Amino acid sequence: MESSSPSFNNLITDLFNKPSLIETFVDILFFTVPIWLAVMIGVLIGWAWTPRWTSLLFLGFRSKLRGFAWTAPPGFGARRLWLAFTALSAFSVGRRMWSNFREKERKEEGDRADGESVSGLSADVKCSIVNSEGDHDVITEKDLEHLLHLLDGKDLVWQSMMERSTSNMACQAWRYEPETGPVVYRSRTVFEDATPELVRDFFWDDEFRPKWDPMLTYVKILEECPDTGTMIVNWIKKFPFFCSDREYIIGRRIWEAGKTYYCVTKGVPYPALPRRDKPRRVDQYFSSWVIRPVQSRKGDGLLTSCEVILLHYEDMGIPKDVAKLGVRHGMWGTLKKLHGGFRAYQTARKQDPTLSRCAHMAAIATKISFDGGSEMVPGDKNTGEPKDLVEEDEIF
Repeated sequence: MESSSPSFNNLITDLFNKPSLIETFVDILFFTVPIWLAVMIGVLIGWAWTPRWTSLLFLGFRSKLRGFAWTAPPGFGARRLWLAFTALSAFSVGRRMWSNFREKERKEEGDRADGESVSGLSADVKCSIVNSEGDHDVITEKDLEHLLHLLDGKDLVWQSMMERSTSNMACQAWRYEPETGPVVYRSRTVFEDATPELVRDFFWDDEFRPKWDPMLTYVKILEECPDTGTMIVNWIKKFPFFCSDREYIIGRRIWEAGKTYYCVTKGVPYPALPRRDKPRRVDQYFSSWVIRPVQSRKGDGLLTSCEVILLHYEDMGIPKDVAKLGVRHGMWGTLKKLHGGFRAYQTARKQDPTLSRCAHMAAIATKISFDGGSEMVPGDKNTGEPKDLVEEDEIF
């Protein structure tokens, strides 16, 4: 050990005695650190909402760096830094201009279509019908059986995620993580002083949905069947700034058994609507629920409340852990928006009972019955909870 220490010291001394190596190291350090600063400035300039002040900031930095670039020693690579900064800034500005051009082009295409894009909560989605004579077997009894299988939950281990309530709404949520595929979410929500028919119409009514769902920016009815109530709709949802928007082609249909409604929606292929680069289309999508009357929490024994059991999964093209974290932290806020939207819908229907096109289609359900003593809603008969439960693990 003692003999190795002097040799190491000699190596360091020889290294520092070579000016060319030191100059190269300093040049690399001087060149590398500011380039990341240039990248960050380029990103800010490219994505800024109001480019007026960023343009001034860019010009100020450029003038400062230009003076420094031509006075610094050539060995430090300052001129190369200036060229890199200019190239990155020009690239970000060009990207911004191209993005604006593509956005304008997409907007013009949307305006030519019969559907209307919406922004904010006050505007209504204008639903248009493209085809009423197409193939309407996109949602079949097999899809209903799949919903019943998930509701039964045999051999599925559910992790409890949330249990919250207000004076007129209560909610529980669970999740199941299969070895492959997206996470399956299950929730049970009870609305006080609500009827199953009104809740059914609320979930189906795409014209009213933007009033409480800020993510939905575009809706078009592609096909509908007046016999079975089957619909094919096109949705575009706005995602956070770090993700591109998502497009959905959704087939949906309702089955009715007594006062219980089985509402099935899933992603379906639709060759007549070509796939685009943006928004990104979500192919694997299943979101279905069971709506039925239940006794009120008031304890009067009356069926004046409505229970909604939701089963949902989709592959949004986002890493699974990131998606789980977003769902976990955003679930209660989303449910509060949904509940507020339902109460607003309840008030609007009292003031104007006229049904929208989507709500009218929701009333066209396929009647079914269950043989023998089989449960219409698998799971706990009183609470609708899944049979196999585990407490939530702290895995985030």
